[in-house]
Amino acid sequence: MRKDKILVSIIVTTKNEGEVIEKLLKSIKKQTYKNIEILVVDNQSSDATKEICKNYTNVVLDFGPERSSQRNFGAKKAHGEYVLFLDADMELTPNVVEECVKTMDAGNKVGGATILEESVAKTYWEKVKAFERSFYNLTGDEMTDAARFFRKDLFFKLGGYDEKITGPEDWDLTDRLRVQGYGVGVVNAKILHYERVKNLMTLFKKKYYYGLKSHRYLTKQKVSPLSAKTIIFLRPVFYKNWRRLLLHPRLTASMYLMLLGEVVAGGLGFVVGKLTNL
Repeated sequence: MRKDKILVSIIVTTKNEGEVIEKLLKSIKKQTYKNIEILVVDNQSSDATKEICKNYTNVVLDFGPERSSQRNFGAKKAHGEYVLFLDADMELTPNVVEECVKTMDAGNKVGGATILEESVAKTYWEKVKAFERSFYNLTGDEMTDAARFFRKDLFFKLGGYDEKITGPEDWDLTDRLRVQGYGVGVVNAKILHYERVKNLMTLFKKKYYYGLKSHRYLTKQKVSPLSAKTIIFLRPVFYKNWRRLLLHPRLTASMYLMLLGEVVAGGLGFVVGKLTNL
């Protein structure tokens, strides 16, 4: 079958995403690769999310309670040979899907693809978060990269997303992919990621929530709670690009303050989750 004829299923998980979802859906419709189906898996939105989505796809499903289970449910309903998982606060540049398909064509041992992101930020702390993410997205970073695009048969062979994990479930699936001997390609076509950070407390609450079940990922993948994977400011990618840190002293200082708070919040969530066996 010609590569441009292979069906790609794009699975979008939503919950009250009415303010941002239309940008993503419009960008999917503008892809240079046309053989696409869109599946939206919504988790009881109380705003106009589902109504907006129905203007772009006939497949708007209801499922929960978390992102992992939504994604797995969407994959079960998908008809494509490939599956791409996206978040509602994203927007695709025009050739993302085309480049993903080409990346998977590199050989049978390429099982997934990561897509570099470019943050879109307005508020100060959104710009700080964007500065952090820019280090990972210069050329990709194996420590933080997680695949979004998979061969569907391999996705199910791996068991899909672990529904007991919330937060690092994408790392977990990518780790399992590599353990099975499959490579993960890097797609240079960008995803625009709209950072939605009202204030630092927004970030800290998110890290605490993800931390509650992080012990499951760390135990499963034998990752130390004191590793650079979890203590963000220890990640080598920052120090390999130390000149960028020096060139932007204000952003650098703010980033380290933010990362310290995220580590404390995530660590607290980890301890609470571990003690209460969440």
